[in-house]
Amino acid sequence: MSHSPATRGPALRARPLSPHLTIYRWPITMTMSIMHRITGGALYVGAVLVVWWLVAAATSESQFGLIDWLVRSWFGKLVLFGYTWAMFHHMLGGLRHLIWDTGAGMDKAGASKLAWATIVGSVLLTLLVWAVYMAIA
Repeated sequence: MSHSPATRGPALRARPLSPHLTIYRWPITMTMSIMHRITGGALYVGAVLVVWWLVAAATSESQFGLIDWLVRSWFGKLVLFGYTWAMFHHMLGGLRHLIWDTGAGMDKAGASKLAWATIVGSVLLTLLVWAVYMAIA
């Protein structure tokens, strides 16, 4: 055990041993880092669904009918909407990292602005794509 004065006596104020979710406010940049990883994983799952659709289209009419029914259902459209958002969010997150590679936006305020721009941009682009889809379909 240490004999340092810092380890003797009671602490001046009670502090938690580690940050807890109820007292720690996540910075937007940390949230975006986590979301970038999550959307990357979601894109892998979405790619498997796209391959399933392509294989079904190449193999038989009954298999394609099954996947087509699934995609056209409300659940399928919800999955496609989420996949569209994940794609735009991940793409804009990659552009954010590309901007950081140039040395721009590395300060705290700049990084936060880019993070919020990623969120807003991904939502707006997703809504735009689906608005065009709904207008055409």
